[in-house]
Amino acid sequence: MRAVRFHQHGGPEVLQVDELPTPEPAPGQIRVALAAVGINYIDIYLRTGLYPVPSLPAVAGKEGAGIVEAVGPGVVDVAVGQRVAFWDADGSYADQVLVAAERAIPVPPELDFALAAALPLQGMTAHYLTRTIRPLGPGDTVLIHAVAGGVGLLATQMAKLAGAEVLGTCSTEEKAAIARSAGADHVILYTQTDFVDSVLAKTAGRGVDLVLDSVGRATFEGSVRATRERGHIVVFGQSSGEPDPIRPRRILGSRTLTSASLFAYARDREELLERAGEVFRWAAEGKLEARIDRVLPLDQAAEAHRLLESRRTSGKLLLRP
Repeated sequence: MRAVRFHQHGGPEVLQVDELPTPEPAPGQIRVALAAVGINYIDIYLRTGLYPVPSLPAVAGKEGAGIVEAVGPGVVDVAVGQRVAFWDADGSYADQVLVAAERAIPVPPELDFALAAALPLQGMTAHYLTRTIRPLGPGDTVLIHAVAGGVGLLATQMAKLAGAEVLGTCSTEEKAAIARSAGADHVILYTQTDFVDSVLAKTAGRGVDLVLDSVGRATFEGSVRATRERGHIVVFGQSSGEPDPIRPRRILGSRTLTSASLFAYARDREELLERAGEVFRWAAEGKLEARIDRVLPLDQAAEAHRLLESRRTSGKLLLRP
């Protein structure tokens, strides 16, 4: 099988296509023939060494969707021929991948594989951000950074489903138009104006109830200042780098700060299926749209990483094995 590996940490250029033996599932595992592969920032963090990998060389990728073609001993809940998706496997940039059977998500027949690969990580992330940490409801206001990105667009739609008012930041008018089409009420071009001033102006000086910050260092202190007293800031990414150290009492005042990862909000199979099931159901019913920026062939994984790191995308990037 073909697989995209990195033999050392570094830039996108370290990604290369290698020929590897087709893996055999161990007890509790399934082998999935991939139809679509999702690309996420965690893939970049692993490639650069910001997050550790067990060993090198390593096959890139965590997310995808396809058809089960083999099951290992002891697997009873997943069958050969079943359509599944996943978000936390090791090595999805490939023709086939091994997945823990308990982490496989059934794909409804109404969803094609591109949507099934686009939704697990970003969709469930948007779900716990808007439904679990600080559930949104009518009358609430939320500021979403990178509002035209994959998580941003999905979180915008989920916030609107809950009845909240959405403010978002992005870099270009083109991205702003995409965010508005997803339901964002106010979009702030941070390249042209100070987002804190804009947020305070639009909330009569009060600040928003919730900030969803995937950018990190470049936005963190502004996110705090844009949040009302007793409001909530969630840092769930660091595309601009980790936030600088803070003195909590001086910086936060009476605000709540949460650092979050999907791993903590899809811990067991029951929670995984409940969260993914609602996301997939909304998509199947047409209430939720995952915007796919583009689909690239497997051997262009390096280009896909360049696009994601340069913030030249809006929505989801996919690879097609």
